Amino acid sequence: MTDTREQNTAEPTAPHCPTDSAHLCMPDDARKRARHRLSIARGHLESIVKMLEKEDAYCVDVLRQIKAVQGALSGAADVVLRGHLEAHVATAADRGDTVEIVEELMEALRYRS
Repeated sequence: MTDTREQNTAEPTAPHCPTDSAHLCMPDDARKRARHRLSIARGHLESIVKMLEKEDAYCVDVLRQIKAVQGALSGAADVVLRGHLEAHVATAADRGDTVEIVEELMEALRYRS
C-alpha cells in the first residue's frame, strides 16, 4: 500500500548545495520527511532504553518497539532513496554523470537490507 502523503508531485530537480555549485544536495522535501521519520525512530529508541532500565521489562514489548524503530528507519531510507532517484538519478544523463551516479547508488545499496 502506498502512502500518498509521502509522494512528491513536484517536478524532479537536481538541487545543488548553496555552498558548492558542483555538489548535489538532497531535495528539501525528502530531507524534511526523512528527518521526521528519524525523529520518530529516535522516540521509539528512547522508549526502548527506558523500558530496559526497569526490571519488569517484558521481552515482547521490547521486540515490538525494536520493530517500530526498524520500520521508521526503513521508511526514512525509502524517502531518501526516492528523493535521490527523482532528483539525481533521473537527471544524471542531462548532467553527464550517469556512470558516477549509478556506481554511487550501487555502493549505497550494498548497506541496505
